[in-house]
Amino acid sequence: MICPEPSELQELVQQLHRQALPWLPTGSGSRLYWGAPVQPCSGESEPRLISTSRLNRLVEHCAGDFTVTVQAGMPLQTLQQELGAAGQWLAIDWPWGSGPSGEQSGTVGGLLARGLAGGLRQRYMGVRDQLIGLSLLRADGTAAKAGGKVVKNVAGYDLMRLFCGSWGSLGLITELTLRTYPLPRHRRGLLLRGSLSALEQLRRLCLQAPLMPQRLDWWSAALGGNGQPCLLLALASVSSAAIADQLEQHSQAAATLGLEVEALDPDRLLELESHSRQGSSDWLLQLGVKPAQAADLLADPALDGVACCLAAGVGLGVAWAEAGALPAYRVEHLRQRCTSQGGQLSVLHQPPSSSPLHCWEASPASRIIEALKREFDPLQQLGRGRLPGVLQAGVNA
Repeated sequence: MICPEPSELQELVQQLHRQALPWLPTGSGSRLYWGAPVQPCSGESEPRLISTSRLNRLVEHCAGDFTVTVQAGMPLQTLQQELGAAGQWLAIDWPWGSGPSGEQSGTVGGLLARGLAGGLRQRYMGVRDQLIGLSLLRADGTAAKAGGKVVKNVAGYDLMRLFCGSWGSLGLITELTLRTYPLPRHRRGLLLRGSLSALEQLRRLCLQAPLMPQRLDWWSAALGGNGQPCLLLALASVSSAAIADQLEQHSQAAATLGLEVEALDPDRLLELESHSRQGSSDWLLQLGVKPAQAADLLADPALDGVACCLAAGVGLGVAWAEAGALPAYRVEHLRQRCTSQGGQLSVLHQPPSSSPLHCWEASPASRIIEALKREFDPLQQLGRGRLPGVLQAGVNA
């Protein structure tokens, strides 16, 4: 991994372009093993990594406008601490495997490059929707910008959306401007256990309630740890009375449906949220189905013994398991199940195998994706073999 000084970064990228050498943009390198494997240069055993770890400054925080501009290599945990001191935060989930307080959460640029979202998307939408401005280096070292520094900025072609979820395949992100939110003044929740049919009825009630859930996550029985699936509900508001009233209504509805209810204070709620993003994993899967079909997916025997957390309002989440608990044929079954329901499954990480599964399925727009790749990276230098929506060569399809 090469960690250049900010003043050296553009010249380094230009030099690699002149030599037509392949490389992969990275932040802290905490999740390099996620996604499709990257092909190294001929004669080398590992891909060449260019890190933004020294691009780690908070450039500008406009608290009154609720925006923040940061360099891409700034650790996400550090940024949240800086914003917290001003009573604000990025309404974005810690990536899976981050730890109780967000340690090992990686960089802000890495978060955007992966483009993944968790349960907080229920209320705040995903990172791509909170992105306001972007600066980057193209494969040839040309500096480019998109967006701006104000929330209402829609002029021109929306280049930013291409880079959110590009996994380093289009360019190196150097700086981002994001929307911030006030820290929730009051926050409480419920953990609800019971049958999937009863939980599905309560899920619908929660999403139709006057106070929108800040988080409403499905938990598989393996994640709940008691043999029953769960719903994790979090409410946030400036009014503690509004939260108490809404929780009382949900608790009464849950009792009518025969569900077990655990009231959660803020500390217990944070503890459970941390639990839903940690574990030991040989397999790490990103799942997506229509929200109304999530309960049916959780009932599938292929998820037996697999920890799974799905955002109940949007149908997106992650599943993880040890190699012995999840054979590869069950992963393929889950992929087919998600696809048949109009969703998708991505294999973010898998155990070593002579016949690995492909990370992403071929997208209907794969030809457009490849055409964009040729425009941004004509020498195919960036993340060779890692292009979301396009099957990589040499991997089972």
